Amino acid sequence: MEEAKKAKVVYNDTSIEKLEGPDRVRKRPAVIFGTEGLEGCEHAVFEILSNSIDEARAGYGKQITVTVFADKSIEVDDNGRGVPLGYNEKQQDWNWHLVFCELYAGGKYNNKDKDSPYKYPLGTNGLGACATQYASEYMRVRSYDGAFVREMNFKKGFPVGELSERELEKKERRTGTVIRWKPDIEVFTDINIPVEYFADMLHRQSVVNAGLRFILRVEKEKGGFEETEYVYENGITDYVGELAGDRALTATTFFRTEMRGRDREDMEDYDVLAEIAFCLTNGVSAIEYYHNSSPLDHGGATERAARAAFTSALDKALKSAGKYNKNEQKVTYSDIEESLVLVINSFSSDASYENQTKKAVNNPFIQKAVTEYLARQLEIYFLENRTDAELFMKNVLLNKRSREEAEKSRVDFKKTLGKRSDDAANRVEKFVSCRSKDKNVRELYIVEGDSAMSSCKLGRDAEFQAIIPVRGKTLNCLKVGYDRILKSEIIVDLLRVIGCGAEIKGKTKETKDGFRPEDLAWSKIIICTDADEDGFQIRTLLLTMFYRLLPTLIKEGKLFIAESPLFEITAKDKTFFAYTEEEKDKILAGLGKQKATVQRSKGLGENEPEMMWETTMNPATRRLVAITPADAKETDEIFELLLGDNLAGRKKYIADYGKFYIKDADI
Repeated sequence: MEEAKKAKVVYNDTSIEKLEGPDRVRKRPAVIFGTEGLEGCEHAVFEILSNSIDEARAGYGKQITVTVFADKSIEVDDNGRGVPLGYNEKQQDWNWHLVFCELYAGGKYNNKDKDSPYKYPLGTNGLGACATQYASEYMRVRSYDGAFVREMNFKKGFPVGELSERELEKKERRTGTVIRWKPDIEVFTDINIPVEYFADMLHRQSVVNAGLRFILRVEKEKGGFEETEYVYENGITDYVGELAGDRALTATTFFRTEMRGRDREDMEDYDVLAEIAFCLTNGVSAIEYYHNSSPLDHGGATERAARAAFTSALDKALKSAGKYNKNEQKVTYSDIEESLVLVINSFSSDASYENQTKKAVNNPFIQKAVTEYLARQLEIYFLENRTDAELFMKNVLLNKRSREEAEKSRVDFKKTLGKRSDDAANRVEKFVSCRSKDKNVRELYIVEGDSAMSSCKLGRDAEFQAIIPVRGKTLNCLKVGYDRILKSEIIVDLLRVIGCGAEIKGKTKETKDGFRPEDLAWSKIIICTDADEDGFQIRTLLLTMFYRLLPTLIKEGKLFIAESPLFEITAKDKTFFAYTEEEKDKILAGLGKQKATVQRSKGLGENEPEMMWETTMNPATRRLVAITPADAKETDEIFELLLGDNLAGRKKYIADYGKFYIKDADI
């Protein structure tokens, strides 16, 4: 039957078809916009905005307003010269038809001419306005020349009606182009562009177009518009300072150059402008590249130039200053970028993009020219700014040696822990496994000492609950190197039982190399310690271990603390457990005049198995506290303060807040 069907399909000279008009985009939107999904719909917005930016960069207009309406339509309003819509004698066609209905028709092809106002255009191929019109449910274009406004309308890629013209009254005289359109859900799979996209796009454009003002207007559900303004008067210099914030170790340095050259001997020369701003930071890394105002998410020529120039200049400075140890390997760009905030904003009159979405620029001359210029400027900068040079060299070497230590530690951890298996875990001393092999139900209890181990072992459900005791206090993992951690039997045994390796990082960069989340055999990892000072300290040290070596388990909600009751309340033949003073008072009030005995709850090792099951291990009655990654920065700072090397900060914290943790303090 299938063979018969195939036989009926004819493939001959009449099988070849040609797409005409709007179908050239509507049936294959990904060819122009990169994808037919939401990202493609977003790129269409950028295509329209690009034309307004090109006008402003050419010196026509200082403000661009983008309005997002509740019905998903969008409007871009500039105060440039107004897009020509009238009849074009040279082309023997209407400009509205050329710009909005013809692919590869535009006014920026001659941008290499010295008199062209579009020396460094974002829009270069004459595709964006037409392709966006073709992909729209409707589009309305209004062009103001100061005396007249001309309007043309389109629906699903086709013109609607004729070009209209009206003389402007005195109060409404202006110049510019206003385009409102609604992306067509028949073309894109998703047209629900989030407000965050518009905010990020306009913010980026304000960064790379110094002094150009962008207004974002978002229609609210209850009517009216919420407005946000984006402007950086000094462009990327202000932006680099903002990114670095109070972590900047040097002032922002700015380089600017214009060059002229060609990609091949047989090709024409073109112009290149490069703006470069950077500073050294303490633990902040942010690197962004732009070309002709378009963010280069995939980098390309300027990214390769930055890598080569910074690595070469710093290697030369380190060798000249004798900073390398004997036989030490030279620095890499990854060592530099860990402490670098860098923005390169380049322009060229001939841009060879990876594709229409302009995510990478690949001109050989741009790469060569920017590399040579930046390397030369950095050498001069390091010679003329000795203090900054010393800071750069010190931080880069620290990053490098930290990276090398982390790489060695990853190898050592892999050798020590190996690939997880039940046999490896079962070889850990005093580890008691469970019968179930189902990762979705298995629980691992980390308990305090051998006595608690006995109570938990007898009180648990052996089907799905496993137990490992910690013998004494674990290392403070924030204050020791990975070599010390590997020598700790307690930590190595815990990691073997947990089974998914460890996450090792250098000075600032974390890597998942050596971390195997698929080998985690537990649905929950539960820390179970006494509710006293020793128990709290052991718990904190265990949390520190997870924070440093297995932060992903915290992020994924795998880590818990088992709450232990503070009081046992006995009345007649019933026993109640209270976890706080308030609960104790509430239970006693509920017992009324019944005679009750209240005592502090015993340590875990002194509890009967039945009590351990009821208070600590029974999923129906126990209380678990989920450990969540609250604010990563705040968590990092408090761990470093209380358990790190900041002795002065710790003393001040104790002086300021210690009184709140001391019982019966005289305050």
